[in-house]
Amino acid sequence: MSIVAVETEIKAVLDQLGVKEMNSGAATGSHWFNTRGEQIDSYSPVDGKLIASVKSATEAEYEAAILKGQEAFKDWRKVPAPKRGEIVRQLGMKLREYKEPLGKLVSYEMGKSYQEGLGEVQEMIDICDFAVGLSRQLNGSTLHSERPIHRMYDQYHPLGTVGIISAFNFPVAVWCWNTALAWICGDVCIWKPSEKTPLTAIACQNIAAEVFADNDVPEGVCSLVIGGADLGIALSNDKRVPLVSATGSTRMGKAVSEAVGKRLGKSLLELGGNNAIIITPSADLKLVLPGVVFGAVGTTGQRCTSTRRLIIHDSIYDNVKDILTNAYKQIVIGNPLDESNHMGPLIDKDAVNTYLDAIEKVKAEGGNVLVEGKALTGEGYESGCYVSPTIAEVENSYAIVQHETFAPLLYLTKYSGSVDNAIDVQNDVVQGLSSSIFTNNIRESEEFLSAWGSDCGIANVNIGTSGAEIGGAFGGEKETGGGRESGSDAWKVYMRRQTNTINYSADLPLAQGIKFEF
Repeated sequence: MSIVAVETEIKAVLDQLGVKEMNSGAATGSHWFNTRGEQIDSYSPVDGKLIASVKSATEAEYEAAILKGQEAFKDWRKVPAPKRGEIVRQLGMKLREYKEPLGKLVSYEMGKSYQEGLGEVQEMIDICDFAVGLSRQLNGSTLHSERPIHRMYDQYHPLGTVGIISAFNFPVAVWCWNTALAWICGDVCIWKPSEKTPLTAIACQNIAAEVFADNDVPEGVCSLVIGGADLGIALSNDKRVPLVSATGSTRMGKAVSEAVGKRLGKSLLELGGNNAIIITPSADLKLVLPGVVFGAVGTTGQRCTSTRRLIIHDSIYDNVKDILTNAYKQIVIGNPLDESNHMGPLIDKDAVNTYLDAIEKVKAEGGNVLVEGKALTGEGYESGCYVSPTIAEVENSYAIVQHETFAPLLYLTKYSGSVDNAIDVQNDVVQGLSSSIFTNNIRESEEFLSAWGSDCGIANVNIGTSGAEIGGAFGGEKETGGGRESGSDAWKVYMRRQTNTINYSADLPLAQGIKFEF
């Protein structure tokens, strides 16, 4: 696709999604503030061109959005949950209408492949569908009281304002993972997206506002504030925001957790991953190859679930190594809007420098670089954000291996003996998000999934580490933060639990048989 064709197509996409040449970075519903904050220019890593600019939200606009949300919450919480679910259903239908242009904007602004951009919008549609059904199932429990002629149960109520801090790598899906559930739970949301991907956030705000306006939903139920770290700090320290959901680096998550914890608020953290695949002697290598390659180079290694480490049994190590190094020679790198390419750019030039520095650290610690990545130049790579992927033989104990590098850097490590030894290596990092084992041995797979197996929040058998479905709870342990989003019973974090006891007798017996008379 020529540069002129890309520019023409993206201009049409921006027009369709209501993104202008210069945008406001603060909104409540369909009301956009006339903000005069600092200018954020969004350049595409695909071709280095300026897409559009945004005036960031100021402190005054943040305050106005919070107050608007508090006011909206008073009415929104009274709307029956199935009625809130109906509005989320309409959002899912509207996303179906906008799937192609929004997916294209995700690809162009963030740099992931067009198919992955479409897949991200599909995640939004899927979580809306999930939330619609859930809106009729926000159930508590009926409990048995020890006191006669008493009834006891627990129920869930909305929290209030949910603050959402999202990262550039999934610029729209993570917002919807949170909002679809928070809205059917009766909460209102204020979103602080990554300043690296502000335009996709504006597009989402416009789409949601269109649905909400059609249903007379109060403006403050859906708010957006675009800007730098100061807005994330404001959300974290704001006592009026009972829950802050933050996706990003472990460093950022620790700061959020500390600030929210000091005020005894709740935080939902989705942080770094250092994900490993164990490959055992019985593994079907026809499955291993696509699972590993997509996991390692999909989204240019910029998923929190990207495959970082391979732990391979020594009896098949050389064979797997040869298969992978040959496969890497076939990876086509270029414009992610061209569906013949496997890998697009990194998010920006800083990410390129971090990646190249990591490769040098691998060498300095004694690693053997089998396929050495480099920055790509020349026609098609003018943005300066394109790199080729790397495979290196390492020891798991290397400092650089213990650290998550957000790039297509894949480490190979041998193990010998039983699968227990491989699991020990896999677990010997500070992160605990996603993990996988390839085996046809049922004992090995069950060991991996046992309480003494993988210590990650996600543990897969015969599929890769990347690509979670919305039906299951998503999240991880250790320095990944412990949060859970999306499916299963993740909805409970967006609500407060209340235990109710009702005495319908003529007496007042006390619990535990205590007597109190006067």
